[in-house]
Amino acid sequence: MLVISGFDLSFYLSCIAKIPEDGMKKFFFFAILSIFLSSCKSNSDRLLKQAERLHGKILTVDTHCDTPMDMASDGFDLGVRHNEGCVDFPRMKEGGLDAEFFAVFTSQGARNDSTYDKVYREALNVLQTIHENVGKNASMAGIAVSPADAYKLKKDGKIAAFIGIENGYPLGKDISRIKELYDRGARYITLSHTRNNDICDSSTDPGGPEHNGLSQFGEEVVKEMNRLGMMIDVSHISDKSFYDVLKISKAPVIASHSSCRALCGSPRNLTDDMLLALKQNRGVIQICILSDYIKTPDPNPELESRLAELRNRYGNYDTIPEARRKIIRAEYNEIQKKYKKLATVKDVVDHIDHVVQVIGIDYAGIGTDFDGGGGVEGCKSVADMKNITAELLLRGYSRSDIEKIWGGNIMRVFKEAERLRGE
Repeated sequence: MLVISGFDLSFYLSCIAKIPEDGMKKFFFFAILSIFLSSCKSNSDRLLKQAERLHGKILTVDTHCDTPMDMASDGFDLGVRHNEGCVDFPRMKEGGLDAEFFAVFTSQGARNDSTYDKVYREALNVLQTIHENVGKNASMAGIAVSPADAYKLKKDGKIAAFIGIENGYPLGKDISRIKELYDRGARYITLSHTRNNDICDSSTDPGGPEHNGLSQFGEEVVKEMNRLGMMIDVSHISDKSFYDVLKISKAPVIASHSSCRALCGSPRNLTDDMLLALKQNRGVIQICILSDYIKTPDPNPELESRLAELRNRYGNYDTIPEARRKIIRAEYNEIQKKYKKLATVKDVVDHIDHVVQVIGIDYAGIGTDFDGGGGVEGCKSVADMKNITAELLLRGYSRSDIEKIWGGNIMRVFKEAERLRGE
């Protein structure tokens, strides 16, 4: 039986089938269809209004966006609404998003002292750019370094800008850099990215594992992050690295932008066994809304052909100067927009459902990966965040449930990392 807002469509369609005259059948069919569509729109509007009210009362947090890659551009201003990209303060307000973790991303390159020094300086520059961009919009936002900061900024009607480090590669082999990053406001480090580094193996390195999980240096990194009260991010790392981290870490960990492998087979996602281990660790998985990590993509030869042509034209992204990367990202985004078939908000919430079913409501959150490829039909920027909440409401999630998913769970982990600092 198909019922929407109390309207039983299947019942009325069965009644229409009994009408003998074709003309009358057509009349009644379109009349019923009109009522049905109106009912759907009414229900959708009601859920969105309910979502908007809810966002006004709870803290909403996205744990990962790559918008800082655009901040180096002359004139980029988080305080201005942009037509391109996914994240800025006006659209965060529009979508009811209170807090964003801005990721300082560095792509993998050579692993030697001179390169480490260069990349580390680049990371510090990006971090400083975040501070400057937020600072010039002080009436709208503020840098946050603790859960208390986020709640206070929301109370003051401002956006909380957190900082995370995506890829531990800039650390090189220098453990002291962790504290410097922490002192400059970074509150998590994603231990690796798409390639192995000196900390651990990646889940997607084409050469396979190098350390068989965490390296000895990686073990020291985990301990130092625990000491500082800095959250450890296990997104992107290999399965063995994941389990090694959980053995060593005294504090709960986060997967800042990962989804469920049971629903989408990407090695970037967590298996059900990993979810169960995460629960034992008291950590949280922040569902990534990048389409390929939500739903296994169907064959798309035209998209693959366009991307292959882009790769052939520019070569290895990791070795290209930053100024040229901006051009590549723009072309890549345009190709994706034109040819990619995206997963939907419903598919995203399927992953949240799965986490809840396997390990419970206390371990799920949202990390969009906006401006790093994230975005699905129905949620292509921070302006659309309420659509996720509307879908959660449609599926019967309570206010308490939604509060945990949108911010409560990640803040719990954050507080616990702070509490265990120095132990």
